[in-house]
Amino acid sequence: MSLLGLDVGTTGTKAVAFNLEGGILASAYREYPLYTPRPGWQELDPEEVWGCVREALGEVAGKTSHDPIQSLAVSAQGEACVLIARDGSCLTRSPVTFDGRTGGMPAWWLERISRLELAQITGMPLHGMYTLNKVLWWKENEPETFAKAWKVLCYEDFVHHRLGVTPTMSHSLAGRTMALDVKNGQWSRQVLDIAGIDPDLFADTAPSGQAIGVIPDSVADDIGLPRNVVVATGGHDQPAGSLGAGVTSSGEAMYASGTVECIAPVFDAFTITPETVENNLCCYPSCLEGLYSSISFNFTGGSLLKWYRDTFAGEEKREADKTDKDVYDLICAQIPEAPENLLILPHFTMTGTPHFDTNSRGAILGLTLETSRGEVVSAILSGVVYEMKVNLSLLQSAGVPIQLIKAVGGGAKSPVWVQRKADILGVPVGVLETTEAAAFGVAMLGGKAVGAVHDLREAISGLVKVKDVRQPDPGKQAAYEERFELYKELYPALKRINHGLAALQED
Repeated sequence: MSLLGLDVGTTGTKAVAFNLEGGILASAYREYPLYTPRPGWQELDPEEVWGCVREALGEVAGKTSHDPIQSLAVSAQGEACVLIARDGSCLTRSPVTFDGRTGGMPAWWLERISRLELAQITGMPLHGMYTLNKVLWWKENEPETFAKAWKVLCYEDFVHHRLGVTPTMSHSLAGRTMALDVKNGQWSRQVLDIAGIDPDLFADTAPSGQAIGVIPDSVADDIGLPRNVVVATGGHDQPAGSLGAGVTSSGEAMYASGTVECIAPVFDAFTITPETVENNLCCYPSCLEGLYSSISFNFTGGSLLKWYRDTFAGEEKREADKTDKDVYDLICAQIPEAPENLLILPHFTMTGTPHFDTNSRGAILGLTLETSRGEVVSAILSGVVYEMKVNLSLLQSAGVPIQLIKAVGGGAKSPVWVQRKADILGVPVGVLETTEAAAFGVAMLGGKAVGAVHDLREAISGLVKVKDVRQPDPGKQAAYEERFELYKELYPALKRINHGLAALQED
């Protein structure tokens, strides 16, 4: 028997089948495009996403026929959603987290409820990115389409719907809608009344790891899945990744390096204070019952290195094609040993916490005629981590102790970048034997739903293996700390200029 975890991300989906010892039996990945129909808009075609999900599920099922899949659970990107008609068709595309069309929504909310009161109900600091604001945008700007909607589904419950079971959103993912009353695990009547949205428009909610149905035979046969696969609630991708990384108690945090750079600790109590709200720190259900999660993140993570690859690394790409080497290994091989004397503000895709500034922009400072491409690459790695150090400091000042960080995602595969994180953050960074933490986390939740996993915390703790721990290099840590003091001045110093450039783009 195998347990399947499906991770539906912003630019691709991965299906991974695990055995009960945590070993990977098979995996499949499919990529889909982001669309930008207008400046600032970023959206997915949900039919394309489903097509990729369907292919990935079928491929993994074909590779595990000797060890049939018994359960399936979904790790999903937050906030992105789609309006669904009663016949099951998609009425809209899906605006993703960093879609900018709802940037003006906070002002609307502040006329009706305080920032603190809203966060005390929903756990979310006010921002336009949340699912509820996307729904309000459709209601205001596309009323005829909105009137046809039967449901608004995020990607966990959208996949459930297409698998033929009752669409059910885990409390973990529901927390990212800004419509969940976190304390009671139900849709907030108060918040939805303010918005004028019927709670029945959303899917049902349930804790992570709860069985919600069996995939009908006709759907299983069409996809290529075995029959009688149980579908369970999974979670938002960051808490799912924390679970899969073995972060099951306070003092540790997951550091996910992907399209978005994110630090996700867990703690025991729902905590919202004026200070956490001021710094845009959230608090919402984790995937482990009784624990809460917070996430500190920057929207420009690994995508910045990808931008460099696509814009400046033609030579490395050609060499990679000829030699079958990894292009990122070739790019990072140019990095000098000493800390670079450049600073990069990694706001190439607006900002995440703590600023929540949709009008900030990226910047490179300190260039001279002697600057090499290797130094620019080095500054990219450092800039992304400096931004996360700002966030880590805020988490620690809010009373969240972090003594060990567990790295997952694509960035965890780079020893250079992992060491850079340890040196800049000043915290040991552990690398796991598997980097498929989100898929593993929800696969274990599926195992819990079918009784194959009895004690989730104990099972996760026993199966997650740290293969390497990178300690901060004292000498480099001091050098990076000097540069970090300068880095902290970048955002406020450039804010007026970047906002002016953003206004020109809108014109």
